[in-house]
Amino acid sequence: MKITSISIILLAMIAATNSHAAIRTEAVEYTLRGETFEGYLAYDDAQQGPRPAVLVVHEWYGLNDYAKRRAEQLAGLGYVAFAVDMYGKGNRATNPQEAAKLAGGVKGDREMMRARINAGLKALKEQKIVDPNRIAAIGYCFGGTVALELARSGAPVQGVVSFHGNLDTPDPKDAAQIRGRVLVLNGADDPNVPREQIQAFEEEMRQANVDWQLVQYGNAVHGFTNPGNGSDNSRGVAYNAGADARSWEAMKDFFADIFAAK
Repeated sequence: MKITSISIILLAMIAATNSHAAIRTEAVEYTLRGETFEGYLAYDDAQQGPRPAVLVVHEWYGLNDYAKRRAEQLAGLGYVAFAVDMYGKGNRATNPQEAAKLAGGVKGDREMMRARINAGLKALKEQKIVDPNRIAAIGYCFGGTVALELARSGAPVQGVVSFHGNLDTPDPKDAAQIRGRVLVLNGADDPNVPREQIQAFEEEMRQANVDWQLVQYGNAVHGFTNPGNGSDNSRGVAYNAGADARSWEAMKDFFADIFAAK
């Protein structure tokens, strides 16, 4: 086949276009009350102009590769994704004992939890490629609790999604401050989210007249979205491929709905 000069030009243009269409990532530092935090920003640089954005809140180990991968997946869907840091720069757990201490310190002080997640929200809104009127948040396990507290703090987000997170809160009346929609994706057999907690959460949402959904996945326990959790349900923490895939699709539909409303 003869390659003409026009063909060469076209191939060069295609190559140049593809070379710029990539998911870009970068560390973003921000501060709160004199403490430095370091989040992880991911976006598709092939897109132009401001676009919807999603905060990603990590599990109890801290901002690790799992949360970063989820941010990159969201960037692949066309969102600006920002995996926040709830523990402070360099503070990461290496074992369950350290994770429990770090997560417990934040969960035990809901005022601090809300301040830190709102600082992450502020850092995200400051990115020029973000549409500040179309922002949501998702969280996994510990992060699911944080995402719900962000909503309860009255933050101007269009919606929050909790993946296998705890649903309890010190003051259920704070739900009256929720300004967006709420989606909870829960393992039906999660020992960390007992029936009483679910019932209390449902009543909290009803009393505050929140636009909410709660989806239960059969045969799924805590941590069902993370392959690193293994497959032994008897441990109370295990990966479930079906629940992982279905919950991700539920999140995508939720975002399409809340962002289209703006």
